[in-house]
Amino acid sequence: MTDKEVTFNLDELVAIDMHTHAEVASSGEGSLSKELEEASSDYFKVAHEHRKPTLDEIGAYYRELKMAAVVFTVDAEAATGTKAVPNEEIAGAALRYPDAIIPFASIDPAKGKAGARQVRRLVEEHGVRGFKFHPNVQAFFPNDRFAYPLYEAIEECGAISVFHTGQTGIGAGAPGGGGIRLKYSNPMFVDDVAADFPGMKIILAHPSFPWQDEALSVATHKPQVYIDLSGWSPKYFPPQLVQYANSLLQDKVLFGTDYPLLTPERWLADFDKLPIKDSVRPKILKDNAARLLGLTG
Repeated sequence: MTDKEVTFNLDELVAIDMHTHAEVASSGEGSLSKELEEASSDYFKVAHEHRKPTLDEIGAYYRELKMAAVVFTVDAEAATGTKAVPNEEIAGAALRYPDAIIPFASIDPAKGKAGARQVRRLVEEHGVRGFKFHPNVQAFFPNDRFAYPLYEAIEECGAISVFHTGQTGIGAGAPGGGGIRLKYSNPMFVDDVAADFPGMKIILAHPSFPWQDEALSVATHKPQVYIDLSGWSPKYFPPQLVQYANSLLQDKVLFGTDYPLLTPERWLADFDKLPIKDSVRPKILKDNAARLLGLTG
């Protein structure tokens, strides 16, 4: 995409984590309100002192693990009133940790054409490779037409879109779920986006409870749609997800954790116990992501 792209030594990487969160800016401000942050920490049983690693801590952590991590924030300022971690800070951290951080970004769909201009700038000037959407927190249906200018820009730039799907831990257990509505995250809304933007690579994030079958259907039907396995310990994966990962979708399923809510160590320990074919494991942990990200040459 740009001269800021980094070529990873794939042979030295143990895995590529396709889903990690930057949740604190250099200013010390977080990207979630205190209520939503505490609710998600309780939901995932994460100690509050481990909830917000800095970007440098993320880079050092994944470097020590000999992994690369896709890192992004969630820009939902229009719906929540809370500013996101600046995308430029994540891109800057990728320059400091070129062997460990792969920069993605997030732009609130409410920004429309202004957001589309940001997409192009972030890709062209900062080497950003993809964009994260969280329909629940951003309070929009992925197939809402007001988001289409962003998708057009992402497709034109050859970048990737990541959509949160299924239930979210954000707001879980808070009164009224913290105002977060689950209806936005049915993967069938992303099916419309995949049909309208066939040149845009799409990742359906997480096992998509209660719409797991819908996610499998979309990924099977649309050639540019992938699934990441973040946000759940593998021991809780639905059996049909394991079945498809082992067979029809073995080239389209991606390792992801949702760090810092779930650590790579815990995820991998539980993944080792799944009945995944030996020939499929390296695809899920690294090979599929490397091909999707264009790291294979």
